[in-house]
Amino acid sequence: MNELNYSVVSEIVFKGIFSSWTMQHLLLGFSSIFYVAIVLGNLLIILTVTFDPQLQSPMYFFLVNLSLIDMCLSSVVVPKMISDLFYECKTISFHGCITQIFFIHFLGGIEMVLLISMAFDRYIAICKPLHYLTIMNPKTCTFLQVSAWVIGLMHSLTQLAFVVNLPFCGPNEVDSFYCDLPRLIKLACVETYKLEVIVSANSGLISICTVFLLFISYIYILFTVQKHSSSGMSKALSTLSAHISVVILFFGPCIFIYVWPFPTMPVDKFIAIIDFIITPILNPSIYAFRNKDMKVAVKRLSSQLVNFKKIS
Repeated sequence: MNELNYSVVSEIVFKGIFSSWTMQHLLLGFSSIFYVAIVLGNLLIILTVTFDPQLQSPMYFFLVNLSLIDMCLSSVVVPKMISDLFYECKTISFHGCITQIFFIHFLGGIEMVLLISMAFDRYIAICKPLHYLTIMNPKTCTFLQVSAWVIGLMHSLTQLAFVVNLPFCGPNEVDSFYCDLPRLIKLACVETYKLEVIVSANSGLISICTVFLLFISYIYILFTVQKHSSSGMSKALSTLSAHISVVILFFGPCIFIYVWPFPTMPVDKFIAIIDFIITPILNPSIYAFRNKDMKVAVKRLSSQLVNFKKIS
């Protein structure tokens, strides 16, 4: 980490997404509305599951964690992007850039493991329903949660290990609205092709392998359901379609951005919006608000709040 002191670059300049002020104002309105919806929607899920005794199951345990991670991941990037839209010169300190990279990969790594945990939870619930509560006990859920945080931390620290020893002596402009490894590495004053290959292997291949593992599990679940009960096929498809939608939305941009170590394209920053603005707001609607038990719990929580206000 001492190498950071020898970097000439003290701040990073973002070129942003649009050069037109009109488009920036439209993006400002769009991102502000979506960010408020992300925070409120995910907070609603967290509060509903936390305070409703009828939702204390492994599935909702993972859902609360996913909502928390989505909200935090969006908060790492979107508020800074919104504030930058007010200024012509969009900057972030070099240490702030490193911090942003750390949390993006830390939270992103956690979400990867959480999605695998949720797929495992659905596999047990659909394929081994009689053993569900025995296998998915509090100890197992806690182990999966802790594993997600540990793996996310290891993934992020590994990524940063590739950057902190690089010399940065200029230029300092990044054609994006946030800091991430592919664009930051290109600012280094040394040849970085081999390093880009390593970064791609770390992030891109991990994403591809995770997606492959998830889809194999979904196919196995559907095959098992069809083998034992054709009537349960439609229910399984309905459940898994939600998971598949989230997997595509989350991993699609990751794979596109990290899968190859070549010059980043301008379209990357538009695709990144999906991960930071679109996916975090779709998760509540896909996982929670289409769920009957969740809808009933939200209504129950709302009525309790109304009654509390009347009494007070």
